[in-house]
Formats: sequence, C-alpha cells, structure tokens
Amino acid sequence: MKKFTMLAVIIVLLFISNTATAQLKSETAPETFTAKFETTKGDFVIEVNRKHSPKAADRLYSLIKSGYYDNTLFYRAVPYFVVQFGNPETKLTKQWEAVKVPDEPVLFSNKKGTISFARAGVETRSTDLFINLKDNTFLDTVDYDGVKGFPAFGLVIEGMDVLEKLYAGYGNTTMEDEKLLGDRERFLKAFPLVDSIKKASLLK
Repeated sequence: MKKFTMLAVIIVLLFISNTATAQLKSETAPETFTAKFETTKGDFVIEVNRKHSPKAADRLYSLIKSGYYDNTLFYRAVPYFVVQFGNPETKLTKQWEAVKVPDEPVLFSNKKGTISFARAGVETRSTDLFINLKDNTFLDTVDYDGVKGFPAFGLVIEGMDVLEKLYAGYGNTTMEDEKLLGDRERFLKAFPLVDSIKKASLLK
C-alpha cells in the first residue's frame, strides 16, 4: 500500500512538473513589438523584429509577458563591449531552460544597440540577453561551442545612454565563479554596485 501511495505521489509530481513546463512554451510573437525596461539608471526601449530570428523573438516576447525580467540583474557590464542581464539562479529559469529554442542563422548584425540571446552550446539560447555597446560584428560569425554566431533580433530605440551609464567597474570578473553567479545574495555581497532591471513590460 505504501509503495502504491508513493508511486501515485511521484506520478502526480511528474504531471505537475510537465504541466508547468508545458505552460512555459513560447507563444508566437507579433511580427514587430516594443518593450520598455525600467532600470536603476533609467529606462530604455527596444524594438524586436521577428523576421531577424523568429524563435528568439517568440521566447523574448513570452519572457517579458510573463514578468520574467522584473527584478533581474545586469550581472555583466563590460565597457565598449556588452551589457548582459538575466537571473540564472531561479527555479523558473531552469524550467525555461528545459524548453529549448532552436538555433537560427544570423540575419541581423551585432551592431551597437542590438540585442541578442547569450548562449553556450547547441540550443542554449534561453533567458539571458546581451546588448551590444559598440559594433561587435565578429559575433555574427564566431564559432562558439559548436554553434556559429549570435543572432541579433532587436534594437534599442530609446535610452542607449542609460545602458552606457550602467555600473561597469567589475568588467568580466562577475563571470568567473558560476556558483557565485547562481546565488543572488552572495553575488550582490561580492558585487554590490551592479545595476538591475526593476520592471520590463510590452508596449505594443
């Protein structure tokens, strides 16, 4: 009887887990949409064009709509290169990571003000984004972990100056310890001056 009860509990938990993951599937985004990000240094607005990277646009649209980027950190800010943001520590992040985004070719170059998903290897574009602070066209063709290029798919249309004001004194040192990056409290103790996104919302 106990074995049956335990089995039933496991089945229910698996069902709940699978249902939660299914609910996170990216919905199809409009062909173009804009979104506002309210940060600790001011606001910036991006415009996304789905034709540049359809699967990436769909994922970002769903993430913003769900409130995923509210209270997330600019955990990497490298002057004259990129700013990167996301929230790698949460259970929700891991659920999104389980919903794979297919890799796509680069159709829109990584020039100043463009936005792309950060990634590791194959089908790892998930939640974390970077914005180019200058023309980084080498990112269009670089082979990184077996995948060629980082497809840009959006552009900052207002507030580029806000991104250039984000605290960048730590540079790439924030990326050196993955365990620290995955623990928000410890991360903020080590890097207390990093800026954050207070809220992200779709405009149209």
